[in-house]
Amino acid sequence: MSLTASCHCGATRITLPRIPTEAKTCNCSFCQRTGAVWAYFEEGELGFDQLNGDTTYSASGGMNQHHFCSHCGIQTWGSSPDWASAYNADGTPKGEPGVVPERRTYAINLNTINELDWSKVRVEKMDGRSNW
Repeated sequence: MSLTASCHCGATRITLPRIPTEAKTCNCSFCQRTGAVWAYFEEGELGFDQLNGDTTYSASGGMNQHHFCSHCGIQTWGSSPDWASAYNADGTPKGEPGVVPERRTYAINLNTINELDWSKVRVEKMDGRSNW
């Protein structure tokens, strides 16, 4: 079963390939303000069905990209280096410190899915405010 994420006005519609069972929240200065709950996917897994008015914000020179609907303002998705491949949830490196992964990951704000059964999603809290 696939799910569809959409902004409030419907200008952005993204199909997920599966129901996510894991997600993350982050308390960094940006994510805490948006309240997003992120489920992560590999490149090519998401179906970008409609991105009318999609606009991007980045506080990191384009490294981490937050996508919004320019019509209704909802943060729908993002992309960034695959930080989880190089760092633990507490920010400690899994290997060499200071590594910026080359592979990118794609995140969907699960708050944009109406029919999501939250009882089936384990949400992990990331300490972005202290670690990045």
